[in-house]
Amino acid sequence: MSIPPPPGNQQPPDPYGPPSANWPQGPQGYGPYGPGGRPYGAPVSVNALAVAALVLGVLCFLPAAGLVLGLIALRQIRRSGQSGRGLAIAGSVLSTVGIVLWTAVLATGAASDAWEKFKDGAQGNESLVLRKGDCFDAPGGLEGDTYDVDRVPCEGRHDGEVFAVVTLPGGAFPGDAEITDIADERCYALQDQYAMDTWAMPADVDVYYLMPSRDSWRYGDRVISCVFGNTDAKAKLTGSLRGDRTTLDTDQAAFLSAANAVDAALYEEPEDTPEDDLAGHRAWATQVHDVLGEQIGALRRHSWPAGARKPVAALVGDLEDARDEWARASRADDPDSYYAHYDKAYTYVDGPATVTARKALGLATTPPSYEESGSGDSAAEV
Repeated sequence: MSIPPPPGNQQPPDPYGPPSANWPQGPQGYGPYGPGGRPYGAPVSVNALAVAALVLGVLCFLPAAGLVLGLIALRQIRRSGQSGRGLAIAGSVLSTVGIVLWTAVLATGAASDAWEKFKDGAQGNESLVLRKGDCFDAPGGLEGDTYDVDRVPCEGRHDGEVFAVVTLPGGAFPGDAEITDIADERCYALQDQYAMDTWAMPADVDVYYLMPSRDSWRYGDRVISCVFGNTDAKAKLTGSLRGDRTTLDTDQAAFLSAANAVDAALYEEPEDTPEDDLAGHRAWATQVHDVLGEQIGALRRHSWPAGARKPVAALVGDLEDARDEWARASRADDPDSYYAHYDKAYTYVDGPATVTARKALGLATTPPSYEESGSGDSAAEV
């Protein structure tokens, strides 16, 4: 018959015999245990911080955090006996390399360049990176979509040349009409700063705009590019139109600066006729008179080369006569009297003395026609 076991919680006999006295004892005094009180043969866990340090090191993302996690992981592994020491070391090394690389990138400004390239690539619009003086081809034409324009050397044939860049303030998209008004005002005012010799401007060249669209505004596009382009959509520009203080000599720049200031004052002529707005015309005549006085003084103060002294002095004499006529026009009592002085004043504008002075300074000598081209104020969204 069977004999029942004795009462109490009995352990089955260990087939290998009792543990050696030299073996580490567990908390109950029996069984072999490894580091950290873990029994030999039990599964070993991987330290989570070691894994995180390796991931951050490989991705080179937040390398400082990867280095800190790697060091903490090594300390925990020594205490707990977990695995992952190699992962923690690798993560720490890669994170250290990442810190060095990020430091170099930030020090050289490469981060800013990389962001610009990324942004432009995401938008798919090269016109966003056009700068003053750049020439480009626009497959869609200057009056259509200007996506993916290609920068090209100005020496060759091209569709457009950027003569100014106007940066708009941030905020909500102001609308196409408001941006166009800003482009009208700013681009025409800036064109003479880039191409100072208006007489040298080809007759078939006009001003165009590359403007932000509602879509490009979302990507941070706040730039209006003021562009010279050919009025014939099938024709192209050849060579640069730039003629400013970077390409002209000191004497040419001084002469053109005075001439352009007078032209700017003349362009402010009131739209209404003297019959409808005599007071407005008289005020404008006073303005022209004052600007002429300022520029006559500038021309007299400049030290001209020997070959240009007499021609410039003759031109100054004509400008003095014109100034007297504008003074009389500003005091005219009726439209007929105003017209008489107005016509006499304009006989001195772009006259023979101007041509002679320009020739002596090596500038263009053919006055522009100022005919309406019919294709100005052209805008293109980018």
